[in-house]
Amino acid sequence: MDHSGHMNHMNHMNHSTMEHVHPTMATTTGHDHGGGDNGGHTGHMMAMTFYFGYKNVELLFTGLVINTPGEMVGACIGVFLLAILYEGLKIGREILLRRSQVNVRYNSMPLPGADGTMLMETHKTVGQRMLSPAHFLQTFLHIIQVVVSYVLMLVFMTYNAYLCIAVAVGAGMGYFLFSWQKAVVVDITEHCH
Repeated sequence: MDHSGHMNHMNHMNHSTMEHVHPTMATTTGHDHGGGDNGGHTGHMMAMTFYFGYKNVELLFTGLVINTPGEMVGACIGVFLLAILYEGLKIGREILLRRSQVNVRYNSMPLPGADGTMLMETHKTVGQRMLSPAHFLQTFLHIIQVVVSYVLMLVFMTYNAYLCIAVAVGAGMGYFLFSWQKAVVVDITEHCH
């Protein structure tokens, strides 16, 4: 496919209609890779470096465009809460998994000690049933967690610094709020506490 006629996209743009657009933007104007109508992205601008701005910030969907400071604040609050939700889902799934564990078995096996004595090493084996309601709930929550994580990744990929900061601070706040509930794993064979 010959792209030689489309190498310099900036020459095809009408710069008089652009306001406060980040200087390092790439456009898809004129690109046709056999997809027909370009998927509706004719003239779409995408930042290639981090920037602070609130005009013409397209967030996740074509029709969802931020143009005012109030809209940016609202978007940042929503992204912040979504990042908190993501951290809560991670910890919540871990707690649910611990509560739904079944078939706990302790296996002990003798090991020779350094001075010729016999030591007992104990291992805990935990199982879960595949067709249990708890496993179905874990699967559903995993799907939600994956979708939320990809949405947060796509928000970060807007390269808008305000939105990126909202993702990072929300993840930190979520970790702060929920991580204290994580179980501390203690190895019963560890003798140096």
